Amino acid sequence: MDIKNHIKDNLIKIRVIPNSNKNNLVLENNQLKLHVKAIPDKNKANLAIIKFFKKQFNLRILIKSGLKSRDKVLKIINS
Repeated sequence: MDIKNHIKDNLIKIRVIPNSNKNNLVLENNQLKLHVKAIPDKNKANLAIIKFFKKQFNLRILIKSGLKSRDKVLKIINS
């Protein structure tokens, strides 16, 4: 999947679905949804998000907002 169209000012808005069967990024209704296997407990899902973007897109990101929410804004640290 090409996420370049969803990056604005080095920010990516996503909706996270934790406790899924597999790690997978999909586009639904013009919104990126990231399914992660990790549970939303003790920051495990947030760490899985960071790891997913590093592995799939070679992007270092940090979670700018939404640490305890399913709707998150991710900031790209380097391209």
